[in-house]
Amino acid sequence: MNVTDIEPPERTQRFAHLYEQTYAALLRFVERRVHPSHAEDVVADVFLVAWRRLDDVPRAADEARAWLFGVAHRTLRNGLRADQRRQALTVRIADDQLTGAAAAGLNPELVARRLDLVQAWRRLSPLHQETLALAVWDGLTAPQAARVLGISPVAFRLRLTRARRALRHHADAAPTTETQPVATATVDSRSTR
Repeated sequence: MNVTDIEPPERTQRFAHLYEQTYAALLRFVERRVHPSHAEDVVADVFLVAWRRLDDVPRAADEARAWLFGVAHRTLRNGLRADQRRQALTVRIADDQLTGAAAAGLNPELVARRLDLVQAWRRLSPLHQETLALAVWDGLTAPQAARVLGISPVAFRLRLTRARRALRHHADAAPTTETQPVATATVDSRSTR
């Protein structure tokens, strides 16, 4: 059974009219706020909300457009919060791994390098982080990762090259962490007075 068989034709027509009147303006609104590759997905989410809450959408065209912009704004904010939570989780996982490594008595030089890598990761753009995560953490091949992102394998390989270069640049630019044995790092209490 199709959804259009259940819905009254007036509701379907009203939604189609709303879509035709506001799609272009809504897409421009979203494209100014997110990467163009994500804009259509956000707009689709907004129209899904509009379909579900069609009775709440104002009848006047300008008011309906403003209502849709409000839904888009909230959708974008929710997406941003979700991205920030994912980023925080990624950093916590990396920090926990480093803390565990230090507690396990690993080489301080290795721990310092990993700390530099965590700092470099934090400086990467979300696009570079996602690209590296798909290739390294998720273990996807270029064609598989390209399918996830909806791009060609060649475009993914190019992104991966740029992401690796950016990570290397940030890691090289990180201040060097000096690792000294605890005995030599101890300060004489008389010299601080």
